[in-house]
Amino acid sequence: MAGDGECDGRLRAVVELAQAMAAARTPLETVDAAAEGARRALEGTFAAVSAWERARGRLRVLVNAGERAEGEERFPVDESYPVHDFPEIAEFLHDEWVGGGEPHAWVETAAAPEEAAGGSGAYGGTYGPGRAHGLRRRGRGSCVVAPIVLHGRAWGELYVARPPGAPAFDRADADFATVLAAVAAAGIAQTERLEEVRKLAFTDPLTGLANRRAVDARLDEAVERHLADGVVVSLVVCDLNGLKRVNDTLGHAVGDRLLERFGSVLSLCGAKLPGALAARLGGDEFCLLTVGHPADDVVRVAEELCRRAAELEFGEGVACGIASTGDPIGDVRSARRLFRLADAAQYRAKAAREPKPVVAGREGGPEDPVVRLADRPPTPPQAERRRFRGRRP
Repeated sequence: MAGDGECDGRLRAVVELAQAMAAARTPLETVDAAAEGARRALEGTFAAVSAWERARGRLRVLVNAGERAEGEERFPVDESYPVHDFPEIAEFLHDEWVGGGEPHAWVETAAAPEEAAGGSGAYGGTYGPGRAHGLRRRGRGSCVVAPIVLHGRAWGELYVARPPGAPAFDRADADFATVLAAVAAAGIAQTERLEEVRKLAFTDPLTGLANRRAVDARLDEAVERHLADGVVVSLVVCDLNGLKRVNDTLGHAVGDRLLERFGSVLSLCGAKLPGALAARLGGDEFCLLTVGHPADDVVRVAEELCRRAAELEFGEGVACGIASTGDPIGDVRSARRLFRLADAAQYRAKAAREPKPVVAGREGGPEDPVVRLADRPPTPPQAERRRFRGRRP
């Protein structure tokens, strides 16, 4: 148990952190104050604050404070890592707080797992090799990682490290890091309110993924690049099965939890395709938009997405359709046609209860039933199953 002097010192550190963040004038100053304040409070030599960009499946470093390793910048322009490499932020921690628990911090050391003092549980090094490898590569001895949670959802993480030879972080440090992350979250939330209107224009409020407007804009740009340079553009359209049953039998709160959980899985899988945009189009419909990736890579990721979706509690899997300019689907001269192809593939997957994605063009090219369905002229306009633009909210 910490002595009175240590408790007083940590209380002062919390107050100083809150004051520094309150005095910040810009979002970047806010996260810088959070990193520097946490570094001092935990007696670390290095600290970083990273944000989880759900739509892109990336953990993006916003600030590196303290003693930086070679190649690390104070305010990196583009230092980010696929969240797939650090699945604890999207998987383990999500299950903890969505289930009613509180997010907690954990400790990692550069030692091999059998040499680490932490063991397992709330603060042990049990989350895979990514953290330990990073510590060794940058010449650090141990770190404590605390999730930053805003509005009940993972926003990012606070990371504080000590050098080799310094005392490794322990359970008390992990508990204190959780407190510091909560203080940082409050300061970040205040800053984010100023950005809220802009973000809401392109973000789905329930899942944190991109929304339909963001997809519209990105897909138009992607098709223009395809027409100009021949770059491969692929669109994965997903329809989450069983949501109505969940809402009707277990309530909309459980249905929202299922949507959030699938959104996390979509972000996690999309991280395997750098630059991919993960989005919720509305209701139980989601999509993944990629530019520059081979169609086969997109199909492999979509297959993993289907496997993971089938394992979600309460859900009944996902119907998934894919359309890619890398497949024999004919000319794609508009975003609308690519979406119609992906949507028709998803419609066939749902009708046939396919456990794997249906890919447009892979059963006969232009004679593929999916391609023929997508290109069939609608009989009155209202007979179209649904439209990309103007889709229901």
